[in-house]
Amino acid sequence: MGEFTADKSHPRYESLLSRHKLEVAASKGMLADSALIAHGRGEAFDYLLGEATSENAMLAARNALAHLMAAKRPIITINGNTAALAGKELLQLAQALNCPIEINIFYRTEQRISALYNHLEEIKDIHHITTEILGKNPDAKIPNLEGPRANCCAEGIFSSDVILVPLEDGDRCEALVNMGKTVIVVDLNPMSRSAKMASITIVDEVLRVAKCMLNYLSSDEEIDIDIDFNNQNNLQQSINIIASNYIN
Repeated sequence: MGEFTADKSHPRYESLLSRHKLEVAASKGMLADSALIAHGRGEAFDYLLGEATSENAMLAARNALAHLMAAKRPIITINGNTAALAGKELLQLAQALNCPIEINIFYRTEQRISALYNHLEEIKDIHHITTEILGKNPDAKIPNLEGPRANCCAEGIFSSDVILVPLEDGDRCEALVNMGKTVIVVDLNPMSRSAKMASITIVDEVLRVAKCMLNYLSSDEEIDIDIDFNNQNNLQQSINIIASNYIN
């Protein structure tokens, strides 16, 4: 895989960089065959959102972070796309929250799990991160969910109370909510089943979300749970942003 050579002045620089990261991840065996299609679908919604973090998304991210900070057993889950696009930042976030990361993928193979695990361990070594990575040896199952995607770790997803799920899978999201968990989803599509099923949906790109949360943590601001937060209203605000961008 060749080096990334796009100039930072290119108007599509961030988009081109993300695509390159996914190409590299694919060459390492980290991605399912449909991963690039999923990314392209997300990019389309990002165009409609103006390729920027809205104030609405920042408020949702802040509220999500407050829930993670208040949790007894928080956890962050990662799939191939999120590992490629925001692996370092999500590991840093997990370390700041003193919680583990769990690899949890839709199309599970031992080869993909190993590739993802090795990728994340390499990031840990480079950036001196000590976050625990779970998922290689699942020993529990998410109830009422079929297939390999139900596999999880008893000390991770299964026993968590607040879970950050930056990956799209409406059935999995619903199953986790039905387990009594507060489920935080990062999804560029405010109309997806995942977005609608989640406790809190951050309608934004995963790397921007991770950076936003890290910035909040490094500030002196009080980060409190918003007891008036309503996810349906949150999603409607994101849809309104899309409509406003289209009209303007």
